[in-house]
Amino acid sequence: MHSNFARLGIAFTGVAAIAAMTALAPAQAAAAGKDSEGSVNIEVFTPKSGNLSGVGGRAILVDLKAEFDTPLAATGASPELTGPAAHNNTAPLPGSFGDGANADHFPGLVVLLSSTRNAAGPGQNHANAFNITTITDRRSDKTEVWSTWIVGAPNTIGIQGQNVPSRLFVAVVKGTAPDVVQDMDGNGVFDEKDLALMGFEIISSVVKRDFVVNGF
Repeated sequence: MHSNFARLGIAFTGVAAIAAMTALAPAQAAAAGKDSEGSVNIEVFTPKSGNLSGVGGRAILVDLKAEFDTPLAATGASPELTGPAAHNNTAPLPGSFGDGANADHFPGLVVLLSSTRNAAGPGQNHANAFNITTITDRRSDKTEVWSTWIVGAPNTIGIQGQNVPSRLFVAVVKGTAPDVVQDMDGNGVFDEKDLALMGFEIISSVVKRDFVVNGF
């Protein structure tokens, strides 16, 4: 009888350990920056985690697409080709350029970089700094929006002469995204939890990429 209970105890211990590891796995994956799920699917082509990106602390490329299960009108997106100075708001596909939400061409997009040193720092939404936004697949029941940003300004995301770790955060919220994400939970990290606490509904997968901005 005792040996049977002992064997059962070992079995229960093994099951408990497996259950504990299973419960812990999602948290570990999230901590490692694993993408979450949502009704809008986001794919980030670059940067990838582990990349050493850019030259001289700038010229990193953020290239992504968002697949909506809705017609184009429901996304709020429209084609745009823009940039700083002479490129700002000019033909053939004019659009504003600068910090904040891309309210006129991709209103729900939120793009953060933890190494941001200018403007509002790591909580600054960079969506309106994207140079290209266009519609790469359009059907009656779905829309694919592609958007690309090359960082031209020096010493804003990286530092010349120094390699700087950074985390990219990308999500799409319902309606128009905030210009700045506030650190609502006070943990020093700007992410989906803060957006939710600000009252924004995240309707997409959440993508996080840990990479290094090349300063050389």
